[in-house]
Amino acid sequence: MSHDDVRLRAVMRSVVFLTAGALAVPTLAACGSDDESGKPLAGQDIAPVGRDLVADGGTLRWAVDDVPETLNTFQSDADDATTRVAQAVLPAMFRLDAQGRPQRDADFLESAKVVDTEPKQVVLYKLDQQAVWSDGREIGAADFAAQWRALSGKDSSYWTARNAGYDRIEKIERGANNLEVKVTFSRPYADWKALFSPLYPKDVMGTPDAFNDGARRKLKVTAGAFAVQKVDRKDKEIVLARNPHWWGRPAKLSQIVLAAVPLDKRAAALADGTVDLATIDPVDASRIALAGRAKGTGTPLQGASASSTSGTESTESKDENKGESPKEKKKLSKKKRKALAKYLAQQDELRAFTVRRSFEPAYTQLALNGSEGPLADERVRRAVARALDRKALAKVVLTPLGLPAVPVGSHLALSGQAAYADNSGALGDHDTAEAQALLTDAGWVAGGPVKEKGEKAAGAEGKKSKKSDDESEGGSDGQYIVGEDNKDPQDHTKKHGHGGEEGSKHLADGKQYDGRKVKQGGAPGAYAPKGTAAPAGARTGTLAKDGKPLTLRFVLPSGTGSESLSAVAESISRMLEKVGIRTEITKVSDDSYFKDHIASGQYDLALYSWPASAYPATDARPIFAKPVPAADGSLNVEQNYTRVGTDQVDQLFDQAASTLDEDESAALVRKADARIWAAAGSIPLYQRPQLTAARRTIVNAGSFGFQTPVYEDMGFLKKGAHPSASPSKG
Repeated sequence: MSHDDVRLRAVMRSVVFLTAGALAVPTLAACGSDDESGKPLAGQDIAPVGRDLVADGGTLRWAVDDVPETLNTFQSDADDATTRVAQAVLPAMFRLDAQGRPQRDADFLESAKVVDTEPKQVVLYKLDQQAVWSDGREIGAADFAAQWRALSGKDSSYWTARNAGYDRIEKIERGANNLEVKVTFSRPYADWKALFSPLYPKDVMGTPDAFNDGARRKLKVTAGAFAVQKVDRKDKEIVLARNPHWWGRPAKLSQIVLAAVPLDKRAAALADGTVDLATIDPVDASRIALAGRAKGTGTPLQGASASSTSGTESTESKDENKGESPKEKKKLSKKKRKALAKYLAQQDELRAFTVRRSFEPAYTQLALNGSEGPLADERVRRAVARALDRKALAKVVLTPLGLPAVPVGSHLALSGQAAYADNSGALGDHDTAEAQALLTDAGWVAGGPVKEKGEKAAGAEGKKSKKSDDESEGGSDGQYIVGEDNKDPQDHTKKHGHGGEEGSKHLADGKQYDGRKVKQGGAPGAYAPKGTAAPAGARTGTLAKDGKPLTLRFVLPSGTGSESLSAVAESISRMLEKVGIRTEITKVSDDSYFKDHIASGQYDLALYSWPASAYPATDARPIFAKPVPAADGSLNVEQNYTRVGTDQVDQLFDQAASTLDEDESAALVRKADARIWAAAGSIPLYQRPQLTAARRTIVNAGSFGFQTPVYEDMGFLKKGAHPSASPSKG
């Protein structure tokens, strides 16, 4: 899993974003601005050139995680590949710019604006007169109306994943002519620009059967620079071809092939020509950088990757091979020589690629499960937050990649987006003494009596689960308890590696939220009452309360791409140890991580990512909404997996979604974010890095950052051409 886990706009599906490895490259300068929303921390890296420098024709092979189960972005199993297809072949009224802000798509829309607010909000869309579906029919009000009815939530026969915004529409009708669409809302809706992007033809949205099944495996009718030519599940690829009915700037490429390649196979796929463009992890980025440096030097083995392929392996295997027979040793040596030859051949091919890097429109957070145990006390959650040096944590991941190590200051937007502001001050800066004082105020003291092993610890309770396939190999020997007084950290490191890489015991076994009321409050609670003394010394012993030590279960995924999460978790654990909080790090399989742990509340601390939406009042609300009891007695948490929420935050979201003044709506979103910081249910850490391997001749493609890709401008640089400073509209 690469981890693209949780796309906001398409269902908020529970997937974990992971990052990995290290890459030493020059650091990009962070952008600064007097504007509260600032600028993106790093610009796009797509090798931009004018269209006149892009060759006509050619096929771009682009790696995706898998062939999508559906081509309908409004279904629950839609994924990033679904979105990529939709962006290339379907209309969108608005697309995102380089700052993550919605901009009118001039190929489809001449104008769109609110023309009435009383008695009801009315939006008038004026469509481009050339805008037609691939079957020749005009795009019009019938398509808008069909999509509204399908997504309104009023007809359960439509298997929709979401209906946000569409449920506020009262009616859709034709305007003064066929090119005008008039949308009347029953309630004011600030995020109306989020609607009808993408827009499907009425053939797909018109009936439940067509919606549920008609667009899962094929899209017969489209309206974009490309059209779906073939979905090949046997060869695991989707072929997009130029749309002959396209009225906009013609696509430079003849075809785009979306080829399914797992993350850990992408370096090999790039080397053998299977793909030209691929999102990669830092390990592969390091390989490509090494290959580029080796070009023309005649010394391709210089560098970390080469040493790990040759010398390191032979050193580690000396003791293991002592009992081997001469024949077995010869066979093993031959196998190693073959592997080395394969590696060197791949390195030679990887010289044709470069790494394009920026930031994803997503951030990684530390989630604190506030449903029960010590973290049900907001003072303990705030103490955890105040113990963290977020700048140092950002450096762990971003500095090796040459990206600015700037902590994220908002839960609801990223630097450059309209709603962004650094509201972390509502909780307070890194302050170990204040964290210790908060813990003291909450009743956790050093040197208190601790129950013997086998008795329940202070973390979320529940019986241990049996060993399952999501438990790492190594059993209990892999459990890493940071801050345990009776263990020598040095000996532990020697035995298990820093962070228990040898495997971790499955400890994520707490109960789900039991419905008891959790105290919530505002920013003042981020500080201990005046006069509360912090324990003496830079470090404190293990804290205890009612005979239970303060130990938190830290659950992490263990799959491909999780290396940097492990490094961040280790740093967090050491920071918490300084204030007397122990952590038990448990690694589980990727498949189990969200389903069995995060969504079900079987954790105390966890690391995962959320994307940043251009429409936070709508899209972020389910993530931070206060959990409410359902009719069957269970707790409805929506996507609020920390189970921490307040009525004030919910009210601010509702107000922001209903305020048509954009500046006022953004201000309300910022207020909501400050309240979320104060509640300390989740702590944003850093924006996720975006690394893309691209053949050096590919232009107008790579790490896009916030911006929606412009598919018709992608292509290969003309022979003899030199990149310009920025792409033109030619």
